[in-house]
Amino acid sequence: MTQPRRQPELAYEPNYYAGDALPPPGCPVPVAPGVHWLRMPMPMALDHINLWLLDDGDAWTVVDSGLNTDTTREAWEQVFARHLQGRPVRRVICTHMHPDHVGLADWLCRRWNAPLLMTQGEYLSARLISAGMAPTDTDGLIGHFRSHGASPEHLQGLAGRGNFYMRMVPSLPQTYLRLEDGQRLRMGGSEWQVLIGGGHSPEHASLWCAEHRVLISGDLLLPRISTNVSVYPIEPEADALGRYLHSLERFDALDAATRVLPSHGLPFSGVHGRVRQLREHHAERLVAVLQACAQRALCAAELIPLLFRRQLDTHHFGFALGEAIAHAHRLCALDALQREVDAQGVFRFTAGEAARPGRVDALARAAAGLAMPLAA
Repeated sequence: MTQPRRQPELAYEPNYYAGDALPPPGCPVPVAPGVHWLRMPMPMALDHINLWLLDDGDAWTVVDSGLNTDTTREAWEQVFARHLQGRPVRRVICTHMHPDHVGLADWLCRRWNAPLLMTQGEYLSARLISAGMAPTDTDGLIGHFRSHGASPEHLQGLAGRGNFYMRMVPSLPQTYLRLEDGQRLRMGGSEWQVLIGGGHSPEHASLWCAEHRVLISGDLLLPRISTNVSVYPIEPEADALGRYLHSLERFDALDAATRVLPSHGLPFSGVHGRVRQLREHHAERLVAVLQACAQRALCAAELIPLLFRRQLDTHHFGFALGEAIAHAHRLCALDALQREVDAQGVFRFTAGEAARPGRVDALARAAAGLAMPLAA
């Protein structure tokens, strides 16, 4: 198998325009007009999340809540006591349903008698999973991963972990205000537009302020790591990676001087270079999947070593398998791979006629949005 080539675009480096000094937990730092940066710790490999406190005139707007932990609550109480200047929190916006973004949303909303703003897809998905409804429960996830070749050891680990989401998001507000694509919110004298994207989660909301050329990107655009894109049992045939790559078009259309406020990592500029780099990254992975499946039929679990070089614990194995499925499905959507079920009930992927030698790179680049789709 040939080694991936390093494209010139992969040499892109984000410009950390705000420097590399990190705000201590509970100490907001101004990072754009009317926007304050909060950084909360997380007890995992990805050890932090960035949250945003927007000056909203006679009140404040919170964007994302942090994990449901005592440490995060204590940091928020410090913010309330020292930095709100006697003004209340008017509303809580959650970009999407993942526990580090919505885990304390109910606590914040109750604390300030404030409404929760989310897209419908994110809010309802969070309610489904936090209630443990099939197939979003542990049994559903195990069945889904079994059908993609997960080993008995990995399945046992997932069963032992149980419903991680229910523990991290034990409650949600009973009602919400719906965010919709293109909707405009007035906050602190500036107008913010809702940009909805998919792939990482059902209907992820980013916020764009054209006046100040600032993007609160959530998890859809991060400066160093590529956001996880997975296929889950509630939509087992989804082209999640296709949705994600299509979502990146929204950021390609923004002003080149845009300052990006991501949920993980440092605030940065260079949005177009980062989008190109992410497409190249996924194109390389798609090449690896195509070449491997041209040799023999493979299940998604067998694709993991091609995409992830490090050892994976149970938590990260789930992300890795979901992402392996997503890469295979992206190629299935272009008829570059075919999916069949073997005698054990496991899905296996084989390269089709479209992926004949000489076309692999072109197919992968088309699948990653780096070229027009190939004619049949």
